[in-house]
This record gives sequence, C-alpha cells and structure tokens, in this order.
Amino acid sequence: MEKKKKPLLKRWWFWLIVVVLAIGIIGSLGGDDDEPKDEPTPNAVETPTNVEPSEEPEITPTESEPTPSDDMTIGQRNALESAQSYLRYSAFSYSGLIGQLEYEGYSTEDATFAVDNCGADWMAEALESAQSYIRHSAFSYSGLIGQLEYEGFTAEEATYGADNCGADWFEEAAESAASYTRHSSFSRDGLLSQLLYEGFTQEQAEHGVTSVGY
Repeated sequence: MEKKKKPLLKRWWFWLIVVVLAIGIIGSLGGDDDEPKDEPTPNAVETPTNVEPSEEPEITPTESEPTPSDDMTIGQRNALESAQSYLRYSAFSYSGLIGQLEYEGYSTEDATFAVDNCGADWMAEALESAQSYIRHSAFSYSGLIGQLEYEGFTAEEATYGADNCGADWFEEAAESAASYTRHSSFSRDGLLSQLLYEGFTQEQAEHGVTSVGY
C-alpha cells in the first residue's frame, strides 16, 4: 500500500516559528544586562563630612614708627649729615656741636634739630674729648674738668670724662713741669706755685717740681 506523504507546511508558518524561537533565545541571553551594575569607581576618594575649614591666623599689619627722616626739610637733612660727619672725626659737646653747625651757616633751628637727632652719647663724647686733651697736653684733674666745661660739656659730663680718661695725675704734673721749664725759667717755688695754680694738688705739684731736678 503506498504511504501517504505528509503535506508540507506553508512557508509563512515556518518563518513565524523561526522568529519566535530566535526572540526567546535572545531574551534569555540578554536578561542579565537589563539591570545596571553598581561597580566601584576606581580611585574614588570619599569626601569627609562635617569638616570645618582651617582658620588662618589673622595678621594685623604693623605700622612703622615715623623717623626724623620722614619729615625733614633739606636744611635739617644737611645739618644732620654734617653733625654726624663731625662726630665721626672729633668729640663735641651738645652746645659745642650746635655752635659748630651755626658757624657753618646753618640756622639755629636746623642746627638744634640735627644735634637732637644725631644719636650722640654726650658722656662718651666727654670721655673721648678728655682722652684727646691728655694725649696732647698735660692737665690736672680739676684743670681738665674746667677745660671740658669750657668746651660746653655739663659738670656731670666733664667729671665723668676726667674720672675715666685713665690719666696718672702725678705723671701729668711732671709733664706740665717739664713743659714750663722748656719754655721759661722758673725757681723751685715759682714752678711749684704755677703747678698749684694749674690745679694740681700739693703732693702732685711737688712731684712735678722734683721730676725736673729741683
């Protein structure tokens, strides 16, 4: 008996089945990709919370104190430079330096301003002047004080200079006696009287007279 052949499926049913199967397979493979994955960000840095910014110290600007040079007139400036120049080469008293600047033609106001602001230590100036006198001439203690006062130093400044100049008053008396006898003739009593007049003590004057051969 001849077998009956199965009728062939129509072509469109075939393609419908293929499409349905393909959709099912694709859906099963891609189902895991529908939800996004939370992956950590590489090198992520957590920002700390509740951190207060560091406080920078408050800097209060300092105001520099005005110096005399801020307001000086040209006359004051030049007088000050002259005063400082004089003090570099010689010793002056306060009033003596004002007088020197006035002699140079500066007004009393400019000279006084310069001496007030030159930075001199008048005690030190008196000592320097005393030492200079002792190097070039012979003085008694009181005679040196008198000379310094004549130069314009106060009694306190002059006494400080004489007290600290390092003089040996006996040697000063001997040097003074020698100077007198080099320039004039004296008897012993006359030379002794002269030294006493110069301010040497009796003992110092007798030492001076003896030192020259009397």
